[in-house]
Amino acid sequence: MKPRNAIYRAGGLLLPGLPTLLAALTTFVLFMLFLAVQGKPAWQACQLVVQGAFGSAFAWENTLQRAAPLMLTALCVALPARAGLIIIGGEGALVLGGLAAAVTPLWLPGLPVVPLLLCMALSAMVVGGFWIGLNGWMRQKRGLNETIGSLLLSYVAIAIFNQLVEGPLRDPASLNKPSTIPLDDSVMIGPISDAFQVHWGLVVGVIACILAQVLVRNSVTGFSLQVVGGNVRTARMIGLPVDRLVILTCVLGGACAGLAGMFEVAAVQGSANAAIIAGYGASGILVAFAARQNPLAIIACAILLGGIEASGSLLQRRLGLPDATTLILEGILFTSLLAWEALTPRIVAWRLRLNERAIQAQGALQHG
Repeated sequence: MKPRNAIYRAGGLLLPGLPTLLAALTTFVLFMLFLAVQGKPAWQACQLVVQGAFGSAFAWENTLQRAAPLMLTALCVALPARAGLIIIGGEGALVLGGLAAAVTPLWLPGLPVVPLLLCMALSAMVVGGFWIGLNGWMRQKRGLNETIGSLLLSYVAIAIFNQLVEGPLRDPASLNKPSTIPLDDSVMIGPISDAFQVHWGLVVGVIACILAQVLVRNSVTGFSLQVVGGNVRTARMIGLPVDRLVILTCVLGGACAGLAGMFEVAAVQGSANAAIIAGYGASGILVAFAARQNPLAIIACAILLGGIEASGSLLQRRLGLPDATTLILEGILFTSLLAWEALTPRIVAWRLRLNERAIQAQGALQHG
């Protein structure tokens, strides 16, 4: 009876990840068919994706470099989702956060490096948090659909970014590639170590995911968010501050995306320019959905998706496939995730049934 009880409990824990697993299998099959139709060696292409993502130390560094901002932009989706919101405007918070970080040294000249970096991070988080928090406020106070609102605000943010970078904040020395004044070398964030050429944004992303997990799983606020996301009417009836909780999750998610923009400027680009509009906000949506809004699972999913994106150049060199092939793979994965999401109500029922059987088996074991 005891092994059966363990099986029931393990099944209940693993069931929530079933849609993601089925989506991954579906994506693999459809991607193989997509390549076969083009006359490309499908199995070799899949091997090259794995090799380009995890086949060498350089591949791992490239993968983790891309995974760092994905963790933070995924939190911009996952945290508001705890309150029942679908936010897809992380790209806007990222670019404005990066711009705020890039101009902060101009406003604080002569400040020591460490306090200056902290001020850059804080300004990026404030701007990103304000931008997504504004969307949460409009949703609660004006009834604006948060998905449409966040998407439109993202376009507005990118337009503001382009206007400022190509206008009043443009470095006169930047000719064909408009950008802000480059950061001083002393302010640039270097790699974690000489043997591991990945910037410190990866560490910050992992820490942010762990803190988010503690918030949503082990705090009163996290439990309140679960109630709000489950049933808003019930949350209001028991006296929870629904508006404040919703806006708080949006602010925290936007702050994470803004921090991702800061690292893209201070660790990768060296200035705010069009290169930071790289689609990390859109990819973060896919990471959050693949992780099913679980902050710890975001770490693994961000590494996986970062590896897929890093393998594009290898597919292009070896098989002559366009670099956008990895975007097609991501699109198939996202579509599969949405398709298998229909299983969620059944999974809840199955999980309740397994938990009930586990309790019954435990009771039978105790009574001999």
